[in-house]
Amino acid sequence: MKIKIKPLSINAAYRTFKGRVIKSVAYRDYEKELWYKLPNKSIPQGKLLLDVKAGYSSARSDIDNFLKPFVDILQKKYVFNDNMIYKLIVEKKIVKKGNEYIDYKISEY
Repeated sequence: MKIKIKPLSINAAYRTFKGRVIKSVAYRDYEKELWYKLPNKSIPQGKLLLDVKAGYSSARSDIDNFLKPFVDILQKKYVFNDNMIYKLIVEKKIVKKGNEYIDYKISEY
């Protein structure tokens, strides 16, 4: 499922407030946007395979920097525990600015 959304960097997802780590405004906005763009579907039970392609507009972006926020939102939307992901395939693509995306597939492992 390809979602037209700019992958959120883990560096932009959290901030420190009074010694506590909290979600940033950028993360909360990203979470809302992604939640509504994700289709309603059921996730297989048991061990899972997550195959993800991230379309970044900067070659300097780290391949894994978006994964934690993205997976956390997936598990919240589809009501599963991310400890059931036994295999993760991640691919980075470079796209023009404004064409960023996340393409993913969750299947049985």
